[in-house]
Amino acid sequence: MARPVIGVIGNARLLDDRFPGQTVGTSNLRALAEVAGVLPLVFAADPAITDPGALLDTVDGILLTGGRANIHPARFGEEPSPAYEPFDERRDALALPLVAACIERGIPLFGICRGFQEINVAFGGTLDPEIRDIPGRMNHRMPRLPNGEPHPDLDVLFEDRHEVRLTPGGVFAGLVGREVIRVNSLHGQGVREPGGRIVVEGVAEDGTIEAIRVDAAPGFALGVQWHAEHETAANPVNRALIAAFGKAASRRAAR
Repeated sequence: MARPVIGVIGNARLLDDRFPGQTVGTSNLRALAEVAGVLPLVFAADPAITDPGALLDTVDGILLTGGRANIHPARFGEEPSPAYEPFDERRDALALPLVAACIERGIPLFGICRGFQEINVAFGGTLDPEIRDIPGRMNHRMPRLPNGEPHPDLDVLFEDRHEVRLTPGGVFAGLVGREVIRVNSLHGQGVREPGGRIVVEGVAEDGTIEAIRVDAAPGFALGVQWHAEHETAANPVNRALIAAFGKAASRRAAR
């Protein structure tokens, strides 16, 4: 029996400082293949290359991954600033309408980090361009060395750094089997105001929104601010979420 197919959005990346490319972290692909039991299919985050309608006719679910580039502030009513770069406006132009199309067609949708923020902005929500600048908030960005470079040890980069409290009786609490979890944190932007159909189901100890679902969605439609694709074999929370996404895609494929 053929495996369900999950479309995985790419990220614009300059390869070898010369060649424009589209990249996806291998951890996303391995999580889908090994835990969700699906076939990952990478697609370009560029409306000049990817036809959303044809894409959704092909896949049984969509994964909106994290990425280094931020959503352009104009998409949520803020003035752009060099401090919030880099941006990927081609991905913005593809991903935001793709979110609405997935919900309309009942295609399972899972947003991780930037993908989580895209789901919120697609429904009219806003973002804080830099959470660490807000009084009372922790620094949610990735750990760095004293010279400013990202920490070279992936175990340090993706270590669980703070708690998230899940809504009792909510979708997330039901999937992971608990109401308090610990998660990694590698992001600068974060949700300020939830969009019109966005239901908040997880909040960090400093008030940062970490888990959302789309209200009245006909299919799986969840987003998390942390990197749920990391260490899915060892992390029971991440494993439960990826597995649930895979089951939703399998049900879609069976129909």
